[in-house]
Amino acid sequence: MSKVLPVSIEDILYHIKLSGQIPHILEAIATRKIITDAATAAGITVDTEELQKTADSLRLFHKLIKAEDTWAWLEKHHLTLDDFEEMAKNNILSAKLANHLFADKIEPFFYAHQLDYMGAVTYEVILDDEDLALELFYALKENEISFQEIARQYIQNPEIRRAGGYQGIRSRTDFRPEIAAVVFAVTPPQILKPIITPLGVHIIAVEEIIKPQLDEPLRLKIMGDFFTNWLKQQIIDVEIVPQLEMETNSQSSQNVLSQTV
Repeated sequence: MSKVLPVSIEDILYHIKLSGQIPHILEAIATRKIITDAATAAGITVDTEELQKTADSLRLFHKLIKAEDTWAWLEKHHLTLDDFEEMAKNNILSAKLANHLFADKIEPFFYAHQLDYMGAVTYEVILDDEDLALELFYALKENEISFQEIARQYIQNPEIRRAGGYQGIRSRTDFRPEIAAVVFAVTPPQILKPIITPLGVHIIAVEEIIKPQLDEPLRLKIMGDFFTNWLKQQIIDVEIVPQLEMETNSQSSQNVLSQTV
């Protein structure tokens, strides 16, 4: 039979303080309050259908397929059904507020920054020896060796070696600036002359440059970036005042740690 170890609200709060989590938690609380207040000011509401749909998505995200799975998860995290509903509501308010604030800004921003969203399909081998890199580069140009052969000989990572040095589709920000400047300036397919960085000497094959399309995933990404930056600025602009005195009555944990924004 397991031993019962009682843990009080005061114990939990004290551990949070000792573990250095107070700043992170205060910022999270402030973020939630900022979103709720801004949504209220904008007249944003959540209806029952939206709440049900989002709650279903949350259950799928946490792999809560059966009712008993949900109850076990709630018990593990010390949550009630009302708490779970509040989580869903917060997600909806965040999405609706982001759309309210930035939906009309996404398209102009995209067309002004298309270059940042271009993609490049590349293969890469990084060497330590510049002379060897130049030798291999010219051998590639003369078709004396293939990129896959170079990858098999000089790439240590087995997965990347098996893929022939394939790096996937990468955006401009995924490359070092000195490499991006060259990659996105060529007409593929093309082998780049070795580029030296602090990581070594890069031999890069550019297979394809992919022009960006403002599809739904990219639209959501741009909106998310706008919203994240907006929240960061809101946090900077407020003073968070935690009241960390222990309560002596039996109030809930939400009343033990309060904050004024």
